[in-house]
Amino acid sequence: MIYMVNNKKNLLIVLNSLANKRIIVIGDMVADIYLHGTIERISREAPVLVLQQAAQKIVAGGAANVVNNIATLSGNVAAAGILGDDSAAAGLKKILADSNADTDGLLTSAKRTTITKTRIIAGGRATVSQQVVRIDHDNNTPLDDFDEKLLLKKLQSLLPQSEGIVLSDYGSGTITPAIREFVIDYSRKYNIPCIVDSRYDIQAFIGVTYVKQNDAELASAVNMVINTDADLHKAGFLLLKKLNAKGVLVTCGEKGMVLFEANGKVSNIPVSDKSEVYDVSGAGDTCVATFILAVAAGNTPLLAAELSNYAAGIAVRKIGTATVSTAELKFILEK
Repeated sequence: MIYMVNNKKNLLIVLNSLANKRIIVIGDMVADIYLHGTIERISREAPVLVLQQAAQKIVAGGAANVVNNIATLSGNVAAAGILGDDSAAAGLKKILADSNADTDGLLTSAKRTTITKTRIIAGGRATVSQQVVRIDHDNNTPLDDFDEKLLLKKLQSLLPQSEGIVLSDYGSGTITPAIREFVIDYSRKYNIPCIVDSRYDIQAFIGVTYVKQNDAELASAVNMVINTDADLHKAGFLLLKKLNAKGVLVTCGEKGMVLFEANGKVSNIPVSDKSEVYDVSGAGDTCVATFILAVAAGNTPLLAAELSNYAAGIAVRKIGTATVSTAELKFILEK
């Protein structure tokens, strides 16, 4: 049975319940670096632009963007992951600390570098600034035994303080099989809601409480082509069953979201605002952050999904990876 929803009733109450919920975010912490330059000329060496660097900005990306979103939504959040001993790590820690996030779980490895995604932005007085190239510096191998044990030990002290858990897997090796199994087993043993957002390996997270995927990731996860609502529903319940989860939340772009629950309920959640979308970067992180806070506060998965839909609707109207505040959500819900 399909339930169509898009109701603001009770969502303000849900929003007010998020404050100070203790959430731990475990995963691939990314430093998004934006280098802004003004166009001076065409190079004599090659047919490329020569830019005069004007500014540099580091923004929390990947799992760190989930941390930042939880913090701006009044949650009490701790970040857990592995960083390198470099300037990107220092910048990322400062951003999260400035948001009042607990960064004690961000450990330093001498063998790894901080994951960075550097975007070169070019523009001038008479031109629109735009991205011309992106340079990624990633870790494509899992943690070694030493770093894995270090992170597991830190999780043993952080998890007992948590009311909700996020596993944010961008494929950069932080969430090893041992860490994944330890966290999921802990969440099930102590009945702590845990949501996973995994871009490439979602089927490995058997036993997790909730799953967030976009429709393309879902299709890849269950090896299906999704063209119709019937295809989507089949795929959603297939993944739900495979992972033995309580719920699967699927984001579908301009079509909104669909929540599949273990009790057989399907909830279609239309987009909250059909105004212009500027940038979808990080909107999934906003969705995950809002959802886990709401569920940790004791709200139903459907109410959590509805609130996350409004939050994501705000995020996509901002440029780059962005956070959504409690005040912004309140303003939308009171309209």
